[in-house]
Amino acid sequence: MPDDRVVRVKVKGDFACFTRPDLKIERMSYPCMTPSAARGILDSILWKPEFQWYVRRIIVLKPVRFATIKRNEINAKQGKTPIIVEDKRAQRNSVVLKDVAYIIEASIHQNQMSDRNRPEKYIGRKGIDADRDGIFVRRVRKGQCWRRPYLGTREFSAEFMEPDGTEKPIKETVPVGNMLFDIYYDEKGKPEPLFFHDVAVRNGILNCEIPENDTMMQSSHFRPPGDSEISAAIYAFNQQEESETEL
Repeated sequence: MPDDRVVRVKVKGDFACFTRPDLKIERMSYPCMTPSAARGILDSILWKPEFQWYVRRIIVLKPVRFATIKRNEINAKQGKTPIIVEDKRAQRNSVVLKDVAYIIEASIHQNQMSDRNRPEKYIGRKGIDADRDGIFVRRVRKGQCWRRPYLGTREFSAEFMEPDGTEKPIKETVPVGNMLFDIYYDEKGKPEPLFFHDVAVRNGILNCEIPENDTMMQSSHFRPPGDSEISAAIYAFNQQEESETEL
């Protein structure tokens, strides 16, 4: 089960494109951020193999506005052989979101916990002992991230910050239909898309606490192999961070 403490981070940007997978050639955005995009933003700020982000709600702060733009893309996937962009370039129309802002509410989910690996280390203590902020809260306050988070596509970078308490969700219901929730990977690494059906943003809030969210907590792609270079780099970073900060 996810921890009952909830962290909140505000993200905004000039443009966003949360691509609908049912339209393959021309990109068209969902009217709202997807849970997988929200998790990607949280991972960009703080990712560790010891836990997963459990996205609870996505709060829409600005009215849904679409814009049409033309983007340069390529008709090939990057592999070991370099791509000559001039030979593979293609211009495609995209229907994207304009001037967006959201609040992501999430908790930490851990399958295994130890004294050195408790939720308060990452999101802070609660109650009468709430004297120190967790690593995630401090990184949001300082604007620190592993990589620059983006809103659907890499050219639409996102600004992130702490909510100031004055934000209000939009007062309308936006029908979405079937939305891609996330990509689940089994123990062998085989991907499977998870959808939630007939969904809508109700009074500016997209509720993500559904059974598919519990399924995603068991996805194998959160946990890299123990002997991988990624694990080694993360371990070295953890050691340095723990030496500088005691919770």
